Amino acid sequence: MTAYKSGDPTTLNRLYGRAKGKPLRAGQQDLVDHLLPQITVPEEGEVSAERLFGQACPLHFEIGFGGGEHMAARADMLPDHGFIGAEPFLNGVAQALVHVSGDHGAHPPLANIRIHHGDALEVLRRIPDGALSFAYLLHPDPWPKARHAKRRMMNDGPVDLIAAKLKPGGEFRFGTDHPVYLAHALMIMQRHRHQFEWLAKEAKDFLVRPSGWPETRYEAKARAQGHEVWYFRYRRI
Repeated sequence: MTAYKSGDPTTLNRLYGRAKGKPLRAGQQDLVDHLLPQITVPEEGEVSAERLFGQACPLHFEIGFGGGEHMAARADMLPDHGFIGAEPFLNGVAQALVHVSGDHGAHPPLANIRIHHGDALEVLRRIPDGALSFAYLLHPDPWPKARHAKRRMMNDGPVDLIAAKLKPGGEFRFGTDHPVYLAHALMIMQRHRHQFEWLAKEAKDFLVRPSGWPETRYEAKARAQGHEVWYFRYRRI
């Protein structure tokens, strides 16, 4: 997860958390070596649908996609939309590439995904304002200690940036199973009520996963541990 310099919450200071875990399997390493360079987000310049996919299309951006289950399921569900995912953890990137490649024949390869192995905000800054139809932040690292609050992605600077990149009527989806992060996120989004409309009308709207919101491995793990999971949908005003 990303932390930000004091005084400018959108400025990258350093990446916290693991960049790599256990050694990759041979098939995963092959995907990292050969598939990732074909679908990686360019290191410089504007990040637009036209540049990445060769045509205008609704654009989605997932911050920290974990193993890529949600991103791949959404991309398979919406083949005429373009998806950008950013993830600093190499093992997560490798697992996402398995999904992109067709998941061992489970579905056709997904041509509508581009991946950035690194900091999400570096890419988000280069997306034209108003270009995103959806932005996702699902089960981010909670950094539950108060002194680590600045390390959370859900902070004023990143939320301002997400708001700038979403088109009017675009949707920001956030999910967590951590009560400390939940309270922090609600406080942040309340401060941004001039930018976002919370779409929940009753309790079930944030206690039940909405249709079209695929489960992630982190959500499944949280439920297996008996945690409650909360789902939030915000519309860009």
